[in-house]
Amino acid sequence: MKIETDCSVLKDIGVENPSHASWDTDVLIVGSGAAGLRAALAASASANVTLITKTTLKESNTFYAQGGIAVAMNVDDTVALHVRDTCTAGCGLCDIRAVETMVSEGIPRVGELLDWGANFDWEGTLPRFTQEAAHSRRRIVHKGDATGRETTDVLVQRVLNTERIRILPNAFAVDLLTDANAPSRHDKHTCYGVTAIVEDELVCIRAKATILATGGLGRIYPCTSNPQVATGDGFAAAWRAGCEMIDMEFVQFHPTTLYLEGAPNFLISEAVRGEGGQLLNIRGERFMEKYHEKGELAPRDVVSRAIQNEMRLTGFPCVYLDITHKPANFILERFPTISDTTKRYGLDIRVDLIPVRPGAHFMMGGIRTNTDTETNLQGLYAGGEVACTGVHGANRLASNSLLECLVYGARAGTNAAVYAASQAPFHPPDGQRFSTNIGTSPELSAVGTASPSTEAAKNAIRETLWKNVGIERSSEGLQQALAQLQKIGADLGIHPYLPLSLHTTDSAFCETVNMLNVALMITQSALARMESRGAHYRADFPEQDDTDWQCRVLLTGDNSPQVIEL
Repeated sequence: MKIETDCSVLKDIGVENPSHASWDTDVLIVGSGAAGLRAALAASASANVTLITKTTLKESNTFYAQGGIAVAMNVDDTVALHVRDTCTAGCGLCDIRAVETMVSEGIPRVGELLDWGANFDWEGTLPRFTQEAAHSRRRIVHKGDATGRETTDVLVQRVLNTERIRILPNAFAVDLLTDANAPSRHDKHTCYGVTAIVEDELVCIRAKATILATGGLGRIYPCTSNPQVATGDGFAAAWRAGCEMIDMEFVQFHPTTLYLEGAPNFLISEAVRGEGGQLLNIRGERFMEKYHEKGELAPRDVVSRAIQNEMRLTGFPCVYLDITHKPANFILERFPTISDTTKRYGLDIRVDLIPVRPGAHFMMGGIRTNTDTETNLQGLYAGGEVACTGVHGANRLASNSLLECLVYGARAGTNAAVYAASQAPFHPPDGQRFSTNIGTSPELSAVGTASPSTEAAKNAIRETLWKNVGIERSSEGLQQALAQLQKIGADLGIHPYLPLSLHTTDSAFCETVNMLNVALMITQSALARMESRGAHYRADFPEQDDTDWQCRVLLTGDNSPQVIEL
């Protein structure tokens, strides 16, 4: 394995003219969360791999995951039960074949983690399984409340010990390289890698097969559990390149993120409620039994809407999570990360209530793939949160995300390597130049030159989404959001539906455009689905409609949303 240094990446790969830099690889992976790392390990068994990541190797949604990994390994559990719980949470939109693949193959994938040294909590001869919302069994394996960190550490160490994997940190992937503007002998266009900003230079990384594993998009909302890097870059790049995007209306809001002055948006794990944590409003009243028979262990969408309603009824900006009735030693042992973090802001969760409110957490939709992780672009694969196989339907079951990353990350790596081996030595198709999907419209002429503050534009996107495309939606609010987002695009000097220009090496600007692209996809899809289902709640269509809407919403480029059958 070779990891490039911060200041000599271009020299190390022999680039003399950075403005025309390019290099080749068999399999290119974009993203270093669990899906990207597991894909790299699978692909490296038979191919040379380059893995690029936006900042550092460990910075991803995976690293911050607290709850655990759902896996049917307990003595009273079965694959069939886990599949049933997943599909129930998904509100009728799960792809049963994709779910069965994830649940059954998840058992050996978690077994690998244990064999590779994952130090999960144990009880006798079995992992210490915990309970989380909407699970019918205790099936969550965990390392305290830092399962994501433990998983990341194990996978990163194994990647670093693998010779055929090159790591390129601080590489901002901008657009996919495709043959979209070249004559094609195939039924679908082909992806040949990405353009990326490295050391303030735009470079081409050409690949026989490319895997997008770029994670989530929570940072397009002002309140989120996601880290700074999660701005939807992979979703946006795929959309601009012509990928089919599906289920983009389904943004999951986690019910409990820390709400404390001066503190960051920090996730308070589902496992706190799984271990008996109770939700109280400002009056000290438990309220969840009014909303669902399972109380605090109701599905996330139900709990999030219940909390929002209690905040509205009481006029208070948060509710409280109470775990103080549990033994102090148990709290410290089970939730060391939450305890240490809250303590820095004056809270002792052994005796104090935790102020919480919902925050954007996970995207159920994404780049449409099949169970082999193939997209509608030949040579392009996707895995993890940026992809949508249909395993989550309208609402992800707690702790299925890391399981999905391990299973479909491994599948992506294996399939991409097989595809790469079938390709001839690298050259542009039919002698044509690669298309980076740069339009020639005059709307793009000012990109990156006369735009307002990118931070101001980002904040405008976030506030627009939080107000009108959040936990509750309506036709009026969504129409307002669409108009506001289009105006933000105009103020940035671009038409929001046109591809991102590559005549800039300003990653902050590129990130802002990505956020805008993703915000538009979510808003358009939410407008199209005229019912309430799972994480998508329409106040003007408050009921789930299985007669007309047990279907999916598909987006391609700037075309109108299409409603397709399951």
